[in-house]
Amino acid sequence: MYSVVGCNGCSNLWIVDGRPETTRCPRCGKRRTFEKLKKFVKTDDEDHAREVRASMLANRQGHGEAFAELDSFSEMDSRADEAGMDDEEFLDRSGVDSEEVTEAANRDARRSTGTSKKQVVIDAVTTLDRPTEGEVVGYASERGVSSEYVETALAKLARRGEISETRGRYRRM
Repeated sequence: MYSVVGCNGCSNLWIVDGRPETTRCPRCGKRRTFEKLKKFVKTDDEDHAREVRASMLANRQGHGEAFAELDSFSEMDSRADEAGMDDEEFLDRSGVDSEEVTEAANRDARRSTGTSKKQVVIDAVTTLDRPTEGEVVGYASERGVSSEYVETALAKLARRGEISETRGRYRRM
């Protein structure tokens, strides 16, 4: 249950969820027993409690008529995602190539997970079943690692004995 309550000290209005023993005014910080607070509305619907509180605040400030013309919170909330432009449209209108941004984000995703380029190459050799160099390059490029790096890393890993290469196929040692 949600209750719209008021503070007798600073006249603040807020919504209390449930029936706590005490509650604190978010504005002045005074703690009061919930039972002694003035309850303007009790409802099971949080949106209804929000609308009542907003209506009371609008009336206090002389904007009750303007508030009455607005849609309900749930209707406005459902339309909020449709308002404005999406990220891709924003970038395109700003003169930024959204495809390049997506590619950069994919490269950065590898960095943010803490996976090094070397680890991506090792993961490719481990995950794929005896992959060729081309398969490792494909796996790594999906994770933002260049083919040049993969070729160099495969050679170094083979020299160190971490992987082995037989007839163009790689496996983890």
